[in-house]
Amino acid sequence: MQVAIAAQPGSPDGASEDSTATGPDILVLLDGATARTGTGCIHGVSWFAAHLAEGIKDHAALGPAGALAAAISQTADLHRGTCDLTHPGTPSAAVAIVQVSEGTLRYLVLGDVTVVIDTANGLRVVSDQRVSQTALAERAAADAMHASDPAKAAALVRMKHAELAARNVPGGFWVATTDPAAAEHALTGEIPLSEVRQVATLSDGAARAVDPFGLYDWPGALDVLRESGPGELIRQVRAAEASDPEATRWPRNKLSDDATAAYCTAL
Repeated sequence: MQVAIAAQPGSPDGASEDSTATGPDILVLLDGATARTGTGCIHGVSWFAAHLAEGIKDHAALGPAGALAAAISQTADLHRGTCDLTHPGTPSAAVAIVQVSEGTLRYLVLGDVTVVIDTANGLRVVSDQRVSQTALAERAAADAMHASDPAKAAALVRMKHAELAARNVPGGFWVATTDPAAAEHALTGEIPLSEVRQVATLSDGAARAVDPFGLYDWPGALDVLRESGPGELIRQVRAAEASDPEATRWPRNKLSDDATAAYCTAL
């Protein structure tokens, strides 16, 4: 695959918690979940996301779901002796995988990342938004506050605790943490490669260009990625964020989020 990737942390003085990994036939994009509470981990979310992404790539021969399950186990083993993997806030990440094999494009989405596939039969947009159906009261309370409201930080912590209570349990939402069984809850599919024209994967910080900012629909976002590259899409997201410094036009947890976008051609 020919892949163009752009990534930018949400804060200029902080490390991104997104991560990517690529191989001859695989693209992996992870969006690490921001830790607003304790985690029981001495390494942090960025470390977790980077090691998990590389682990998925290294196990590509197992296919998307198998590679994710193996990488979750491998990453857990890397810090099982130093960190409390039973902690309710242990690092986690949303996962997007695109793999090309034997004339077929296979994809996997776990958590609120997005895969967009342009096919001869139209667009297929895959994003797992189950997290947005959790902590509804706490989310609404945080969204109602201006970004500069001194009470907002505490409201976001309350929201995070409510989200964690619904993480990787029936009726909640699923992300990659320490249990490889989470891979069984991913959204997966496959498309004949002959029908695929172009593919994009985006963390939710980059997908803001479409939802909630509405700068483009998905065909328009693909046009930007193809004609100007992923960096331009992220630049426009940053401009939109800067135009709404109190998060009143577009209520959101973070004024500026880590943003990563990858665009694939020549599949």
